[in-house]
Amino acid sequence: MDEVYAELAAKIWEVASSRYPRRTLVGIAGPPGSGKTTIAAHIVARLSQAKVIGVAMDGFHYTRAELDAFPDPAEAHKRRGAPWTFDVDAVLDLVRQLHASTLVSDIERVDISAPSFDHATKDPVPGDITISAAASIVILEGNYLLLDEPKWKAIGPLLDFRVLVHVPPEEARVRVASRHVASGIEPTLALGEKRFDSNDAINGDLIRAKAVACDVMVESIHV
Repeated sequence: MDEVYAELAAKIWEVASSRYPRRTLVGIAGPPGSGKTTIAAHIVARLSQAKVIGVAMDGFHYTRAELDAFPDPAEAHKRRGAPWTFDVDAVLDLVRQLHASTLVSDIERVDISAPSFDHATKDPVPGDITISAAASIVILEGNYLLLDEPKWKAIGPLLDFRVLVHVPPEEARVRVASRHVASGIEPTLALGEKRFDSNDAINGDLIRAKAVACDVMVESIHV
C-alpha cells in the first residue's frame, strides 16, 4: 500500500498547493474495513511538511443514551454504525463550517471544534478535537461522507477533494471480524463474522451501491 499512500498524498498536495494559502478540505470515505483510518493517518504523516489534521467522523455517533430513546432501542444498538445511527445534522454543520473556512484567507480563519469517540466508554466526547486555524489541509474520514442519501449527499460538493476507498467484501469481512475480536466486542472470530454479516456488511453494501462521484478511487489491498 506504500505506493498507494504516496500517490494519494501527492495528489492531495497538488490540490492543496494550487489553493494555498486557502485551506483544502479532503474527504475519505468507504465501507467498514476498507482502511480509511489507516489511509488518512498515512496521508497526514506524508504531508507533515504542511499543517494538516485528520478528523474521523466517529465522534458523530449518537450516544448510547440517545439510542436507548429510539423507537426500537435493541435494533438501534445492534445497527450502531448504520447511517441513521449518526447525527448527520451535526456532521453537516461541521463540514459547512470547514467549507466556509476554505473560502477565506488564512488570517481570517478561526479554530473549529469537533467531537472524538471514546472507545472505552463507547460514546462521543463533544468538542474534544480542535481544528486549528493554522491547519491548511483538513482530512475528514468516515464511511458515509460520499453517500448519496438525503442530507449525506450534501457533503460531497463541500469538499475540495473526494477519495472513495474500495475493498472486496470478503477482505472487509476478515478485517472487521478480526477487529471486533481484538477490541473485545466479540470473544471469537466466528462471532465477529456474525456481527459483521448482520451490520457492517449491510452498511458496506449501501456505500458501494450509493456513492456519489469521487475524484480518486483507491483500491484497498491485502498486505
